[in-house]
Amino acid sequence: MKTRIFTLFMALAFASSTIANAQETEATRLLKKHNKEFIPDIIQLNEHVYVAVGYDGSNASMVIGEDGVVIIDALRALGAAENVAAEFRKITSKPVKALIYTHGHADHTGGATAFIGKNKGVMVIARKGFKEELQERSPIEPILKQRNARQFGRNLPHKDIINRGVAPGTTSTDRVGQGYIEPNFTFQDTMKITLVGLDFELYAADGETNDQLFVWCPGENALFAGDNYYKAFPNLYAIRGSQYRDVKAWGESVQKMSSFPVEYLVPGHTRPLIGKSVIYRNLQNYSTAILSVYQQTIDCMNKGYTLQQTVDHVKLPDSLVNQPNLREFYGSVAWGVRSIYFHYVGWFDGNPSNLFPLAASQEAINIIELAGGEKKMFDQLSKALDEGNDQWGLQLADYLLQTDYEKAKVIEAKIKLLRSLASQQLNAPARNYYLSYAYELEEKLSYERMP
Repeated sequence: MKTRIFTLFMALAFASSTIANAQETEATRLLKKHNKEFIPDIIQLNEHVYVAVGYDGSNASMVIGEDGVVIIDALRALGAAENVAAEFRKITSKPVKALIYTHGHADHTGGATAFIGKNKGVMVIARKGFKEELQERSPIEPILKQRNARQFGRNLPHKDIINRGVAPGTTSTDRVGQGYIEPNFTFQDTMKITLVGLDFELYAADGETNDQLFVWCPGENALFAGDNYYKAFPNLYAIRGSQYRDVKAWGESVQKMSSFPVEYLVPGHTRPLIGKSVIYRNLQNYSTAILSVYQQTIDCMNKGYTLQQTVDHVKLPDSLVNQPNLREFYGSVAWGVRSIYFHYVGWFDGNPSNLFPLAASQEAINIIELAGGEKKMFDQLSKALDEGNDQWGLQLADYLLQTDYEKAKVIEAKIKLLRSLASQQLNAPARNYYLSYAYELEEKLSYERMP
């Protein structure tokens, strides 16, 4: 009963949030409409397969067999996972015999004990190399955590929160990660296994992570995609900072998924898809988009294009631009291009001007002088702000911030520009990053003004 009330409340909240405000941009309206993907729900796909959506930042699934159940992915917060486990137990009292991690990201692994308890006989399955690339193993963990918070808008006030592109705008903080259990069984490439009387096929599938897998249940016609598919353009590069995500392999992994006769497709985030033709079409356009961005980038590089020229040139094919599952709610074509470019050639883009560039402070001095001095540069910044030329204004502000000229006013202008850019963003991570950075600048400015 409580779950139904909570679901109804979220549905009403979603409905009210979509009432168009005259001040809202089209991007904001579309992002709010996307909230329907995260309304909390236990979705029954067939007699044996259930998916929990919207209880946390990712999905958790249950497959019911003859003498037990298999759980696929375990959410991030133990508290959220306990809520889902309780809902699953209302459906069946059969014990959990196995848990499969589709990959090592914390939002899919942190609540495992909610489903397993202290039962050491449960198989916990993952790929070899599980979690090896994650930020908690990085020497730059502190800055990655800060950037992560900005990307997901973790510190934003409630009034500024919409969603995270593939997750609700806020997620549970109840014992985050405290339910994680290490895998006790791993495989290299492919594993076919019978669990609870049902056949499961697990396939290595590099993509958003290098420890990704997908799960195919042939008897149920159900495929669990992990984070290689969700209803948004794929996050080929995470602006919080990440190791290279093998873009070509990602496209090929999705292509492989489309070769199965899938009736039920369960993404790692967003709601499931039902119907063979719909699923095939979605997987095909997804893989085509990824591989197109990859190949266009490679072609531009081989023509000697600089990084920015490549970013400017690569676009989705016209046939894919308006596909609903390729809107840039989460990933960005431009970010993917930059990631591919840096992966293959590193920081140097072939332009000799960039071998030993001027120090940022010296470049700023030169540009300001070229503009006719600090006051004229500031006037241009004000003009950009007034005319809505936000990106140019942001870059002008960065030049002026290399000096002490009207520093407080320049920071105030930058804050306004960041918020304006945020309002125009369909991409949730970009929107959250702009707004988070604006609040950080406000806090810094307030601190500097203290007597």
